[in-house]
Amino acid sequence: MGGRTLSVGMSASPRSQALRRGGGCGQRQPLLRWRPQSGYEPSRVPRRRRHRLAGRRLGLSRAVRLLVVGAREPRRSIDAEFHANTSLPADEDPADGYPPAYGDPDERSVDPSSFPTTTANGETVRLAPIEVARYWHQRADARFVDARGLEAYERSHIYGAVNSPAQRGSSGGGIGEWGKDDRIVCYCGCPHHLSSVRASALQQAGFSNVFVIDEGFGPWYENDLPMRGTDFSAPQEAFVDGEVDPQYAGDYAWATHEPSGQREAAPIGADGAFSLHLKFYDVTDETPIRVQTPAFDVTEPLGELTDAVLTG
Repeated sequence: MGGRTLSVGMSASPRSQALRRGGGCGQRQPLLRWRPQSGYEPSRVPRRRRHRLAGRRLGLSRAVRLLVVGAREPRRSIDAEFHANTSLPADEDPADGYPPAYGDPDERSVDPSSFPTTTANGETVRLAPIEVARYWHQRADARFVDARGLEAYERSHIYGAVNSPAQRGSSGGGIGEWGKDDRIVCYCGCPHHLSSVRASALQQAGFSNVFVIDEGFGPWYENDLPMRGTDFSAPQEAFVDGEVDPQYAGDYAWATHEPSGQREAAPIGADGAFSLHLKFYDVTDETPIRVQTPAFDVTEPLGELTDAVLTG
């Protein structure tokens, strides 16, 4: 982090030591090294070698999607040229969140009471292992909700999922015409901050059978599980670290690229520290990113944000 602290506002913390981890996305995942001729491979690289891009193109299929958002936002239609990474039955109702059943998975017993949990906005959210999420996906036994922004969704998403982005303050409400007892699986990329926020809003709206993919979308993408998207490129990755007064522990810090609607969230730890793991498309060190916490709201070039610890 270059040993630099970027103070925001009048209540800057006197601490300038390196940020203690624990408020971010768990262990940081390897960044991606760009290999133009051979796709990508995970590789541990120094943090300053960020914003690496990897791409792969797959078979073409035409799809018209519906963006299903919370009750406070209007619905918008998506008309995109989606590529599929595998041959699956047609999705007869793209707005219902259900994938078509495929494969022939062996019958298995799933006990959701054994799942780990996390807390988001005062709600206890159940974390479904990715192998369980895939089992439900193969059997069309759950509706899937992508809690990331529209930009990330259009690039690549779980086959059959609708886009219903997490919103700051856990607002967003339910999803119209979906049953309150329907099994709903939310996911995001970091691996479950945005999705836990979206799941908490669904639970607050009365949905009782809500889960979040524990490992997030990353392993789904990396293992070529059923997806659709426009180009399947990997996002650019960066970390924005900060700390606020510990009184805000349990609240969230948010980072947003406002022109595209790309966003990320991270909980504030018991010591006031947070670490936002950004997975954004088409950004550079000069791109303005807005960071919002309960203590400050600042917009700075991404390079400035990644080279300092934000305090306030």
